[in-house]
Amino acid sequence: MQQIALLGTSADPPTCGHQALLEGLLGLYPHVATWASDNPQKQHGAPLALRAQLLQALVEEINDPRLQQDQTLSHPFTIRTIEQASNRWPEAELVFVVGSDLAALIPTWKSSAQWLKRCRLAIAPRQGWPLSEQALEDLKQLGARIDLLELQVPASASSALRRSPQQQQIPAPVWMLLLQHNLYGLSPSLR
Repeated sequence: MQQIALLGTSADPPTCGHQALLEGLLGLYPHVATWASDNPQKQHGAPLALRAQLLQALVEEINDPRLQQDQTLSHPFTIRTIEQASNRWPEAELVFVVGSDLAALIPTWKSSAQWLKRCRLAIAPRQGWPLSEQALEDLKQLGARIDLLELQVPASASSALRRSPQQQQIPAPVWMLLLQHNLYGLSPSLR
């Protein structure tokens, strides 16, 4: 059974950390699907359609046919995303990917026990966000089948980059779009 890694992100903005994670997932899975989504627990700095454009620029930069952006998977609630992915790829084993910064929050997500039973959960380490044994135990109690990924994901955080954009932390095609759309206080004069 083919595995498909699923990575939803706020993409607000996509960072070099997102790029490292997507490239790392391509080294582990035969197919990776990503999308920009609205996280009901976050305030977003740009509209969803624009964040989807930013993510598409990153996907095009990576330029691997096994990676696709699929905005039809975008939903504020993971249960809906998993349902949509199950309909799209009924014969695949779905692997829902989160960073270690989000793992402890999953038990608070809508219908987490339901969707965790319908896929594997892959947790990617993020520098600065260690994964606790308690978080793993809580996820296992909900029925999660967990894969701890051995990837190197830099500590870049979109929230910090919205406050203080740093060009070296943002992939070049994404940076150009940020300037073009005057996002996060950037304008072409700040190059």
